Amino acid sequence: MALSKLEKRIRIKRRVRGKISGSSELPRLSVYKSNKEIYAQLIDDKSGKTIVSASSREKGVEANGTKSDISAAVGKAIAAKAIAAGIENIVFDRNGFVYHGRVKALADGAREGGLKF
Repeated sequence: MALSKLEKRIRIKRRVRGKISGSSELPRLSVYKSNKEIYAQLIDDKSGKTIVSASSREKGVEANGTKSDISAAVGKAIAAKAIAAGIENIVFDRNGFVYHGRVKALADGAREGGLKF
């Protein structure tokens, strides 16, 4: 029996999450994308807390241009919030999504904002 698209993503997500984990010194940048929006958050897995988050639904993020442009803006927004919280180094978690298109645009925006992967 063939797996659905969601089941494939969840399988990949579990495999990746077995290898990476975030801490307060080196948090995990988790990305989630829906058809309309994109969300990013820095997570400390040891305490189970979200440190900072940003999404395309926030007022501070420019909401014009293509979805990739908006994703890059979200990446820059999360980088600015992380730098303000004293975080420069992170671990990237693509959450089972292919590192291509909007996920790549968000990662590149975060790098431009000053985060180091």
